[in-house]
Amino acid sequence: MSAYVLLKMLHMATAYLTILLFALRLVLDAAGRPGWRQTPMRFIPHINDTILLVSAISLLFVVGYIHAMPGWLIAKIVLLIGYIIAGVFALKTTVAKPVRIVASILALAQVLAILHLAMAKPFFG
Repeated sequence: MSAYVLLKMLHMATAYLTILLFALRLVLDAAGRPGWRQTPMRFIPHINDTILLVSAISLLFVVGYIHAMPGWLIAKIVLLIGYIIAGVFALKTTVAKPVRIVASILALAQVLAILHLAMAKPFFG
């Protein structure tokens, strides 16, 4: 298997795992089970996200996008930054519940947009 195929498979697997872990933490919080914060669940998503980021950067080099990124990829990066910010607010216990709900919805909407861009790779600017 080529480096591209292996990196892409790793990237996709960690991306799906990121979404699953985020959704699981949201569900646990919504169910009134904040105990996950005292388990490995508090740091496993960060390890996974680090692998996701390293695989994404590696793909930039393998594919050759490092010098000229297409618009869909730039949009994914912007949405990723928004997802991270919204995700922080969604999972922070010191934030008011209505804000956490809105942040959760925004984070999940941005993840859906990232998935769409990753699959469709539309041409724009």
